[in-house]
Amino acid sequence: MMDFTLYTPTRFIFKKDAASATGETLAGAGFKRVLLVYGQGSVVRSGLLGFVKASLEEAGVEFFDLAGVRPNPEIASVRAGIEFARAKEVDAVLAIGGGSAIDCAKAIAVGVPYDGDVWEFFAKKTPVSAVSPLPVAAVLTIPAAGSEASDSCVISNDELGLKSGINSDAIRPRFAFMDPQVTFTLPAYQTAAGATDMIAHICERWFSG
Repeated sequence: MMDFTLYTPTRFIFKKDAASATGETLAGAGFKRVLLVYGQGSVVRSGLLGFVKASLEEAGVEFFDLAGVRPNPEIASVRAGIEFARAKEVDAVLAIGGGSAIDCAKAIAVGVPYDGDVWEFFAKKTPVSAVSPLPVAAVLTIPAAGSEASDSCVISNDELGLKSGINSDAIRPRFAFMDPQVTFTLPAYQTAAGATDMIAHICERWFSG
């Protein structure tokens, strides 16, 4: 038998139409102004974004959109999100999508309270413990890397040709909204890719200790 300790501070809301619970959940946690972070169109076409916005509106939670996050999110999007979040004085960041949107949201959450450039965290010049990141939540659209419950975040820097990550319990999402229905329209290839991604991450953690 292998001994282990399970640590899961993320609250999972796993049910049909889970996105409709975002407003009540975030409002109940005291959040009033939320930055929505999502990708390049699928959450709009599927209607998921509309469900989230309707839920937030009903609960009296203001929201502001940061759309167009690409796969393997780039530091420029993070910087833009940080400035936008500061201007709107948001008190939480809600990612809608897969690992890329969630990682971008985490990086924004770290950068908002920091006076310097957010890349300094990824360059290992500043520890995440130096700041108090904004709370993060996630509406998941694809089963894959597990960023909706992890303490890690990976961002690309095209200018430097680098890809780097950070780890901190402070960026672990407070809430993860998971609705199996949203996976029904995934292409078979994407479903298989997500399963492979899970296996790869498990092996990575196992062999890297």
